[in-house]
Amino acid sequence: MGSRATAEILHPEPMTLEQWADMDEDEPGELLDGRLVEEEVPTTLHEAVVSWLIEVLRRWARPRGGWVFGSEHKLGVSARRGRKPDVCMYAPGTRLRGRDALSRIPPTVVVEVLSRRPRDVRRDRMEKAIEYARFGVRWYWLVDPDAQLVEICQLGPDGHYVQVLPASEGMLRIAGLEGLELDLDALWLDVAPLLDDEDDDQAAEAERDEA
Repeated sequence: MGSRATAEILHPEPMTLEQWADMDEDEPGELLDGRLVEEEVPTTLHEAVVSWLIEVLRRWARPRGGWVFGSEHKLGVSARRGRKPDVCMYAPGTRLRGRDALSRIPPTVVVEVLSRRPRDVRRDRMEKAIEYARFGVRWYWLVDPDAQLVEICQLGPDGHYVQVLPASEGMLRIAGLEGLELDLDALWLDVAPLLDDEDDDQAAEAERDEA
């Protein structure tokens, strides 16, 4: 994969998964073939969607004994690659080591919220999809706030993801996760105020043109 062409290397020296896991929590970056590379820079809209998803998933998971984590949860997806998904959920009954800084246990669900930068889209849609599939993540969700689209992909028997449910509105129910529902109308309504800035920019540009 041409991954290094799409993400800036932040640290030139080779790094192990353990060294990456032990970095300070405010140090950015993911591990790609032993090199520390830049990670996505989230917008306010991105973080609002992430926050909403964590809240909904946690309401479902915690009473059942599952766990939900945000973007500082580090996954060792292979021997030389480490990722920090926007959201991940471990199924009820999963035994995690609470004092470990790195998890080598595949979450049941991984969610990436798409940004506008082409290299971020490529990373989420292509590179991470391959890595999470090989790691054994059962469900991979892609959420596009600008298109107001949620894509649910399930790991198939051949070890690749198959899109089983694209949706943009209504109540989304996930087969295999009994009782889990995503109210997409509520999600887009919740983050709608954060989409107004683009309208404001267009209005300001129109006013400048008229002047």
